[in-house]
Amino acid sequence: MRIIFFGTSGFAVPSLERVAASHEVVQCVTQPDRPQGRGLAPRPSPVKRTAQALGVPVTQPERLRAADLAEAEIGVVAAYGQLLRPEVLRRPARGCVGVHPSLLPKYRGAAPMAWAILEGERETGVTIFQLTESLDAGPILFQTRTSIGPDEDQEALAARLAREGADALGHALEQIAAGTATPVAQDDALATYAGKFTKAQGRLNWAEPADAVVRLVRALVPWPGAYTTTNGLMLKVLRARVAHPDGAQGAPGTVVRASAGELEVAAGSGSVRLMDVQPAGKRRMIMTEFLAGHPLKPGDRFGHDA
Repeated sequence: MRIIFFGTSGFAVPSLERVAASHEVVQCVTQPDRPQGRGLAPRPSPVKRTAQALGVPVTQPERLRAADLAEAEIGVVAAYGQLLRPEVLRRPARGCVGVHPSLLPKYRGAAPMAWAILEGERETGVTIFQLTESLDAGPILFQTRTSIGPDEDQEALAARLAREGADALGHALEQIAAGTATPVAQDDALATYAGKFTKAQGRLNWAEPADAVVRLVRALVPWPGAYTTTNGLMLKVLRARVAHPDGAQGAPGTVVRASAGELEVAAGSGSVRLMDVQPAGKRRMIMTEFLAGHPLKPGDRFGHDA
């Protein structure tokens, strides 16, 4: 089939590669190059770099119109980063299908993996569905399920679901091409919404149970990142585990242990072991490195300064 691919982030790359291996990708639509890095030089998206390597024509409009699109049988949308207007959805002869990393109708929206981790879900998956004017609400074509690892963060989960999503997409496109696809309407009564996180939502609340603190850390890697403060220092927390799940270990935010490269902090119930952190303006550090330059002792506090 002749396909237009819409995608931007690294999550979409395996899907683009899968589609290009089996179909004719006549056009790749991705976001314009954006300033990135310390120099803020414009850089192409992962999807643009992949499309160029595959020899696929690339289009990068600030505001996409149907007139910008080539003739195609179907559009495939994966982590494009922009809602498609109705006239764009109707441009491909058979409409558009989306790759969404959740078990729709749960977690519609921009941050489904983060919310699944934050809510303590043990299972998630990828849904291939027909795009409609309503956000992530179209009929389901194919769905796969997978467990969420107890220590898996959003970044690791996204890498895994990107691969599984590509396989699911390949299966769905085969059914569409063969005329055997059987769309199933979503039950809107079961729908939940997974909106984007803000930086402010990343502030750790040490009065929460230890498991909730760790889930927030896992959910917000790599963006926007969970953080806390101590002695006027803002500290991004990139990896953490529950040290003790229950019981009072001390006042919330109090350092319980700070020795031998281990930093344990009391939560509302139980305690959390901080493992990888990044002080403001510095690089990522394991705890041994951090404690060498920022000595802490039992009784010191986290989260009680600005």
